[in-house]
Formats: sequence, C-alpha cells, structure tokens
Amino acid sequence: MMLGLLLARAGVDVVVLEKHADFLRDFRGDTIHPSTLELMHEIGVLEEFLKLPHEKARLLKVQVGDQSIPLADFSHLPTCCKFIALMPQWDFLNFLAEQGARYSTFHLRQKTEATGLVEDDGLVVGVRATTPEGEMEIRADLVVGADGRHSVVRERAGFHVQELGAPMDVLWFRISRQPGDPEETMGRFDAGRILIMINRGMHWQFGYIIMKGSAEENRKQGLEAFREAVATLAPFAADRKGEIRHWDDLKLLTVRVDRLLHWYRPGLLCIGDAAHAMSPIGGVGVNLAVQDGVAAANLLAQPLREGRLTTEHLRLVQQRRLLPVRVIQGMQVLIQQRVVYRVLSGAGQMKPPLLLKLFARFPFLRRIPARLIGVGVRPEHVRTPAVPV
Repeated sequence: MMLGLLLARAGVDVVVLEKHADFLRDFRGDTIHPSTLELMHEIGVLEEFLKLPHEKARLLKVQVGDQSIPLADFSHLPTCCKFIALMPQWDFLNFLAEQGARYSTFHLRQKTEATGLVEDDGLVVGVRATTPEGEMEIRADLVVGADGRHSVVRERAGFHVQELGAPMDVLWFRISRQPGDPEETMGRFDAGRILIMINRGMHWQFGYIIMKGSAEENRKQGLEAFREAVATLAPFAADRKGEIRHWDDLKLLTVRVDRLLHWYRPGLLCIGDAAHAMSPIGGVGVNLAVQDGVAAANLLAQPLREGRLTTEHLRLVQQRRLLPVRVIQGMQVLIQQRVVYRVLSGAGQMKPPLLLKLFARFPFLRRIPARLIGVGVRPEHVRTPAVPV
C-alpha cells in the first residue's frame, strides 16, 4: 500500500490488489514506529494521521521475575515523533488507501485475489486474479509481491526460501483495561512463560509466547490452566481472566523467520514479509515492510514512469534493503535462541541478566534499543517527487 501510494504520487499508474473486502484483520502488527511516522511527516500527512485513534508508547519495559526494568526510551530519537503509535492496522491501511485515492493513477481493487503469474518467455508481465465476477488478468510493467509470509506470488515465482528458524509461536488475545492498570507496554518473563502486554487504550492486547508447535498441547491442558497462567503473569488482570471464554478468543501466530535468496525476477519483485518474514520480536515487521516500499519507490518510480525498467533496478532494491533485514533478523534469531528458548524451557526463579541490570542503572543505554526498534538500520526517506493532485 505504501509503495502504491508513493508510485501514484510520483505519476506512475498503480493497481493494488486486496483479496478481502476490507482490512479488518485482528492481531496484525499494530505498531507504527517513529521511522514510519517520520515518513508520514515527509509526505505531509502526519498531523492528519495522528488524528486517528491511537496510543503512544514512549518507553518499553520488561519484567523479569518480580523486577521491572526500562528497556527502550524513545524520547531521544532524532525524529518528529518520539514514540511508537499503537494503532489497528486496518486504520493505517485505510488511511494510506484514502491518501492514494487522491491521485488518478492509484487504483485499489478489493475482493481481488492474485492466484498466479502471467509470463512471456521468462518475463513476468502480469498476474491472474479471481474476483466475484470471475477470473481476470492484469498486465503490468512490474508485479510486486507484498502478500506476506504465505506469499502466493513468491510460491508461483519459484523463489528459494532460506529458513532461519523460530523456537516459538504466539497466542494473541484481548483483555479489557481498567483504572489502576499499568500504563506501559511491556514484556513479562517468568520461568517457562513469557507474556507480551500491549496497552491499546480500552483493552490490552496480550501475546502469550509458547514453544513452537505446542498450541495443541496447551489446549489439552485446558482453558482454565491457560487462564491461570495468564493471571500469574498479569496479576493486575487476574479478575478478568474469565474474558478468555473459549479457545476461539485466541489467535495463533505461527512464527517464521526466513528470507528469499533473490527477491526479484525479470518483471517481478517481492518486498515485506513476502521477501523476509520477521519474528514479532521488537514489533518491527510492519515498519521494515514500509521501509521496503519507500526504497522501492525511490529506485523504481522514474524508470517505471519513463518505461525503461530493467532487472538491474530490481536488484538495487534488494541490495539496498538486504543489510537492514540481515541485521534485524540476526538480532531476532539471537534473542530467540539466547533468551526466548531458555526462558520457555527453564524452571526455577528468574533473575535479570547483567545487560538488563545495566539498562536499569544507566538510563542512557536505553537509547540503543530505542534506536534499533524505533528507527532501525539504514532508515529510508521519501525521495520521489509528488505530481500535482
């Protein structure tokens, strides 16, 4: 959506396909990081964007055992917004779609699902799609696969996927917020259990981390045992554990960390999770995908507008974005192995490691994770010119 908006803004004719009739999918990545808010500022829509309902996370904390430790302080970032905006992803997507609709070159087709590629002698020249009216072909100078970690586009293209592994899955669910609850978004680490708690204003979005493939085992232990585990990790919400009424209230996220060896073929490019599925650690997946879109627009808008796009232009997009992906995925895999796996498989009393103790003692150290999470590696800026609306 971001790539479509920026290309249309630069005068390139764009068709964005969305297989659903709307964007109302619960428990998607709902963290809009300072780097993405900076992009909203660069295209002149930040003030309007921040009128949408959202919560601000200026400080991230972790709780290890009974000790709460500030981890990331965003107040020192060199950005317009020194916070993470917690906003439903459907509001973000609707906003981008509304901005795109201002341009005659932007076309959003909903209830249109890409099912295959149209090829001509090895060159991708379009997609096949299904609609309520039947099948259709959409021809294009460039097809961009931005259809997530279960990408149909990358599967049809025959791309090789390098699996980096993940020892965990996540059960997402909601609990109401009450006066007196903590304000901060935080993570709670206890022996054998991890709970992510995201303040969404009227409710909490909880992520209960489990061992990879153990969702069915958790079900067999019974819903009441699950409620009790949540109440132990979030004692302030123990009186609301009954809001988890049945297993259908939980959404399983099967965590994957992978990336394509090559993100492109002649006429085809993959970005976002279709090119590199991210772990939920740090909540950076949405923002890396947005950064991919901005980099692609910067490099491809002019060649597309002038009808001289080559495979070399597509290679430059991967070259530009590969370093940030490798660094962030490397850090995620390291945390998964050194922290998440050890906590989930451990027993006994949890104590904060030395590094976290240093964060507690020296506040300036909290700027480091804030920079990595909030801005990232090699942040992108909008370089595409805007044509008159």
